[in-house]
Amino acid sequence: MLIPLRPQWILAGLISAVTSLSAAGQSLPAATATELAQRQVVAYLAKLADLHCTESVTQEKLAGNGHVQTAEHAKYDYLVMIDGNGNDLQFNESRIASSASKHKQLPMLVTNGFSTALLIFHPYYRDSFTFDTGPDELVNGRMAVPIYFSHIHGRRSPAALALRGREFPLDLKGTAWLDKQSGEVLKMDVGLLHDMTDIGLRSLSIHVEYKETALGKSPERLALPSVAVVDVATPLQHWRNTHTFDAYKSFTAEAEQNSDVIIHAENTKNGMDNTAAVIRPNSKEKP
Repeated sequence: MLIPLRPQWILAGLISAVTSLSAAGQSLPAATATELAQRQVVAYLAKLADLHCTESVTQEKLAGNGHVQTAEHAKYDYLVMIDGNGNDLQFNESRIASSASKHKQLPMLVTNGFSTALLIFHPYYRDSFTFDTGPDELVNGRMAVPIYFSHIHGRRSPAALALRGREFPLDLKGTAWLDKQSGEVLKMDVGLLHDMTDIGLRSLSIHVEYKETALGKSPERLALPSVAVVDVATPLQHWRNTHTFDAYKSFTAEAEQNSDVIIHAENTKNGMDNTAAVIRPNSKEKP
């Protein structure tokens, strides 16, 4: 059963409190900000299930000096299917490759699900993190509250490394900038909380930006993923994948799906249906 979308009444009480604090020029308490973000994320995910878009992916292998050694480009019809609540979560990210972007080689690094990094505020993952707030900042012309988050080791993680047939949950830390009025996530920076060179992961950095997008003729505007950049380094290799999302359409009003097309759910491989973001190095690449 999909999470219900009730933004008008879910947010009413908190918006009033946030507006009062904003008028007084005060920073939001962490509990208030994360509660507001949680309600926005639940509503956002319910809406996301009705959308599809075009995803353009650039995969780059970098040399030691940061220059690009090899690059591949691909384009997909992209959709995310999420079912669940605070006790269970089923996450499927699906792609249909366009005929113009067939890979000539195996992908150097596969990174799935990082556009939904805001899932740290979802009830399923929220208790896995600690949160703190910083002073207000201006982000793309909107007043934003930075939320510093840190994963609690041993609890659920929304991201994992899939390596040699095993899954390694990732302890993450970072900053999410929330719109001070609505609680929408405007952008996120994410990295590793602890060193993981013992399993071959030297560094990980993720940058995700969300952009207000109009859907067809509807006056509603929704903050949707616009770009996700995932930078991964092992002791011997360095990759950077850039995912760009555009041309959003609603299934209910604008999109038609060919019944002959088979949609492949990326994150159900290896039993990862409860993990939103997955890193998969190519098994033929040296670590």
